Amino acid sequence: MRLFPLFILLITVAHAAGGVVSPVSNTTALQLVFPDPEAVVRHLQMKVKESARRALMERRSMTTAAYSSCLTGNPIDDCWRCDPNWQKNRQRLADCGIGFGRDALGGKNGQIYVVDDSSDDNPVEPKPGTLRYAVIQEEPLWIVFSANMMIHLKEELIVNSFKTIDGRGANVHITGAGCITLQYVSNIIIHNVHVHHCVPSGPADVRSTPTHAGQRGKSDGDGISIYGSRKVWIDHCSLSHCADGLIDAIMGSTGITISNNYFSHHDDVMLLGHSDDYSPDRGMQVTIAFNHFGEALVQRMPRCRLGYIHIVNNDFSQWEMYAIGGSASPTINSQGNRYTAPSNPNAKEVTKRVDTDEKAWGGWDWRTEGDIMVNGAFFVPSGGGVGATYAKASSIEPKSAGMIDQITRNAGVLGDPSGGEGEGGGGSMDGGGGDDGDGASGSYGGEFGMVFGGGRASGAAPTRPPPLLVPCSLSVAVLALAFPWARP
Repeated sequence: MRLFPLFILLITVAHAAGGVVSPVSNTTALQLVFPDPEAVVRHLQMKVKESARRALMERRSMTTAAYSSCLTGNPIDDCWRCDPNWQKNRQRLADCGIGFGRDALGGKNGQIYVVDDSSDDNPVEPKPGTLRYAVIQEEPLWIVFSANMMIHLKEELIVNSFKTIDGRGANVHITGAGCITLQYVSNIIIHNVHVHHCVPSGPADVRSTPTHAGQRGKSDGDGISIYGSRKVWIDHCSLSHCADGLIDAIMGSTGITISNNYFSHHDDVMLLGHSDDYSPDRGMQVTIAFNHFGEALVQRMPRCRLGYIHIVNNDFSQWEMYAIGGSASPTINSQGNRYTAPSNPNAKEVTKRVDTDEKAWGGWDWRTEGDIMVNGAFFVPSGGGVGATYAKASSIEPKSAGMIDQITRNAGVLGDPSGGEGEGGGGSMDGGGGDDGDGASGSYGGEFGMVFGGGRASGAAPTRPPPLLVPCSLSVAVLALAFPWARP
């Protein structure tokens, strides 16, 4: 019998009662997720160094003009993509997390649930085989897709705890009303799906568990809304064109990693923190790593309040107003990123203190280490971040930002053939059958939409993303420059 933490038990009781858990009741648990955030920073740095060193040594051992290694120096991808049987071992992904969301289990150790029906006709009584039916279940589930799908949501998709939405092997788009809501839940992994063109929804009745459906107010139209939740990992997704934020985390949410995603075509990209005076957000801890902030973005990459935000090895390809903003004294730890400023001479600054006088923000811990500034970009640091408190976290080496092309080259949905909603340069992830979402064909045999035990349902042979072909000499040079401490 699974022994759920008290946090989850409180959620269950609230659902049964038809109510919600008070944010205050979660405050203590959320603040204690990582009492020492610097230890988490050091752990991430160790993972990056280990992966880069392995990639460098393997490439140097190659004697041919090109190599076929899958190693990239990205510790998340190198953890699972080199497995030729990854489709049989999907749940290994849960062991590959880094940063503050590294403990997110998702549906690990649960059964595989195959979505074979792209419809969302009834948010109160969802049909078996649909994504909505899968995400509301109480037990841990690893949710996969039988075929390529375009899922048009009728209302917001309320996800229950201990769920993985795994789009590998299919081209999965989630769009429509409300999009993805994580409210007072934990242990969520969202991987390899497109989320775009999300619009406000409600008020409407929506089912959140098998035993509870209730009235929902009007949603903002976020791509992914994280509300009072913890242990959340969003990886290799492509997000764009939503009514509000692409990803918003508020109301005491913490233990979050946002990695390997591709963001594009949006104004307010990411909000971290509910309001300046909402004290539970002081416990917010978020890692933003290996993402590509791409074309047609305006601001909030992210916009932070109160908590601790680690921004590491991302590629910011321009912005219209600013990249990183904040208020209410958040800690911003920026390491090894590349910031490319727009041509507008009045928008070169990476940072923005929102509605705050310099006398107030002068003491905030905002620091830059090893970041590359392009086209006149500049980061305005503040506070004592380079002092003793952060000396032990000394971080990514300054030259490591030279590896950004390598470490972010597969940001977004892997194998996206269009390069439209996401960059998706990660090679083929075929395995889904047709593109109409009717489940008539695909990589899963047997009764689609049913729950299968262990690994994957019987069906087609597992597929593997093709190796990345890069001239060996070029790759060795990049890795050696980026990680001088990895040289043998």
